[in-house]
Amino acid sequence: MTKKLWFQVGVGTLLAILIIKYFMEISFIFAPIVIIIKAIILPLLLGGVLYYMTEPIQRKLEERNIPRWGSISIIMVGLALLLWTFISIVGPIITNQVNNLVDNAPTLTKDFNEVKNKLWNQKEELPKQFQKSLDSAAESAQTIAVKFGKWIVQFLQSFFQAVFLLVLVPFFFIFMLKDHEKFAPRIYGLFSGERQQWVKKTLSDINNVLSSYIQGQFLISAILATIILIGYWIIGLEYALLLAIFALFMNLIPFIGPWIAVAPALIIGYLEDPKMVIWVGVVTLIAQQTDSHLITPNVMGKTLDIHPLTVITVILAAGNLAGFLGIIVAIPVYAILKVIVMNVYERRKEIRRAATKNV
Repeated sequence: MTKKLWFQVGVGTLLAILIIKYFMEISFIFAPIVIIIKAIILPLLLGGVLYYMTEPIQRKLEERNIPRWGSISIIMVGLALLLWTFISIVGPIITNQVNNLVDNAPTLTKDFNEVKNKLWNQKEELPKQFQKSLDSAAESAQTIAVKFGKWIVQFLQSFFQAVFLLVLVPFFFIFMLKDHEKFAPRIYGLFSGERQQWVKKTLSDINNVLSSYIQGQFLISAILATIILIGYWIIGLEYALLLAIFALFMNLIPFIGPWIAVAPALIIGYLEDPKMVIWVGVVTLIAQQTDSHLITPNVMGKTLDIHPLTVITVILAAGNLAGFLGIIVAIPVYAILKVIVMNVYERRKEIRRAATKNV
């Protein structure tokens, strides 16, 4: 019986529950370790993202016989020039739009409340069933808005608290560019034989998934943000650049992100001119259709092969557990776990085949 899969899974689950239970009871012992991990997690994530974004460039440079230190120097100088260009050219425009938004915030809030109250007062004319549905939808929307607002605040607080630690970002980034070939061998070198080959393959699959996801998702978000920015400029929507940058970061969240990105644009467009909502919708439709039929299939393909319902469930669960940062990292973490589980399953099948042949 001890060799049965269901027995092993059951024992493993019970042991995991006991470990978590006793870990929570003595968690105060690990408090310093938790504080250190929280302090370095953001710089480590940013360094990892920068690495996966620039690794193809480094590979191309080194294929032209440029030494490792030279490729790293070129990448760092290029990023510095890109940041300087963004700050000097785009920075003043963003600052101006943010200042205008802050100055007009009281007026926008007043107009929004008037529209909301007007629509809400007219709900009495609807059938009771529609009224109940409207009340339920309003409560759900309010709950989601409050949670999302908390996630944003928590993310910004974590970000500003970690500003003094951002010196670690280039440290992790440069270290990854310099020694990234050594990471995997150090791990699978701890094993031998077939197990070593399995660990090597699993690490390679994880690296491929992360690389494809991060590079593809950032490229898709950048293209979509550019399309949205051009569209908003054409229709004359206020705060176009600010809204496009917001869309750039929100589109990093699969499926849910584009809906979050368009919400403030619809509100600002309606307060500016109710007809503007139609044009914002047209721009959004063009961007989403272009993404669905041209960009994502060619950039991402079936890299993750995760069902949309699974993506939404994972994102909502991660948001409740870890806030906005959890939403950002939820899909890559899920993809890594999926790769590990699939490789474990394939390994077990190979062992069973080998055992059957021997019999």
